[in-house]
Amino acid sequence: MAIRAAAWFIPVTLCGQWLTVRTPGIPRTPGGKANLTAPAPRMPDGKPDLSGLWRPAFNPYYLDVIQSLRDEQIFKPAAEAVFKAHLAEFHRSDPITHCLPGGPIEILGGGGIGMYRMVQSQAMLSLLYERGNVYRQIFLDGRELPQDPNPTWMGYSVGHWEGDTLVVESAGFNDRTWLDRMGHPHSEDLRVTERFRRVDFGHMQLQVTYDDPKTLVRPLSISIAVNYAPDTDMLESVCENERDTQHLVGGAENGVKIDPAVLARYAGTYIVRGSLPVIAGFFGKVETLSVVDGQLWMNAIPLIPRSETKFDSAAAPIEFFTDAHGAVTHFILRANEGEGWYDRKP
Repeated sequence: MAIRAAAWFIPVTLCGQWLTVRTPGIPRTPGGKANLTAPAPRMPDGKPDLSGLWRPAFNPYYLDVIQSLRDEQIFKPAAEAVFKAHLAEFHRSDPITHCLPGGPIEILGGGGIGMYRMVQSQAMLSLLYERGNVYRQIFLDGRELPQDPNPTWMGYSVGHWEGDTLVVESAGFNDRTWLDRMGHPHSEDLRVTERFRRVDFGHMQLQVTYDDPKTLVRPLSISIAVNYAPDTDMLESVCENERDTQHLVGGAENGVKIDPAVLARYAGTYIVRGSLPVIAGFFGKVETLSVVDGQLWMNAIPLIPRSETKFDSAAAPIEFFTDAHGAVTHFILRANEGEGWYDRKP
């Protein structure tokens, strides 16, 4: 039995009274809306002030840091073997599934589903994450990273300014967490570099680089847009599924046998059609399907056949559809957040 997307968002956010509270002290347009293009605020020393409630734009990197199968080669063979083992067990050993901290994956802010609050002083930048009630301390007081740190879930972070860009270096992570929800691993030698640049009041660019000589052939960098979240607030998010993890017994096995000619019909490029924003953002607007060594892949995610038209994966199940002539027209990706329709590009 495959574990579907329901297992992905185990933290439960309870309803509250502050979801529509008006944020005080921020620039507004004459009509009263938050002016997100106003100049970025600055600290007394002239450095940009990153304080505020932020939501990363929907991005697929939280799901999978690799978006093209050809880029999977950036992971060394031993790390790739661990990744495939994680895929095959459908998140049974996923630390987030077990209500444990996500570690460096939290940097991606839940792929745009979660928010975090940044609180800045001259000596420290604190990040308070909505998902899982975890936090980070980024020291700006000139200290260096510890030389022989006791490994922790969230690591140790120090920052310095390069012009108006805050450069944050983090290390000292334990190796029990993953880089993404697909299951790409890292070692305790992982170093993460973040570059925060607040473009204006409501927009920030974040570049994240992972460097881990034990698992990566070379550093891996991704870029994410982060947007100010006005007139709302974070609510408590509590993981309460640990009592149910004993029932997570799914496995990929090998699926049913499918004629290679059938798999070849599905290869191609698919584009989302009027899907829910969270589906398009989290899973991607464009999906590339390919067949490698008799295995059907969606981007860098292997698909396990359950029939000639239905496939499981560690992301979400999908189903293919054809026209009256047998030509593949689209597939539907079914997740907890809704259905994503992807039309095949001619």
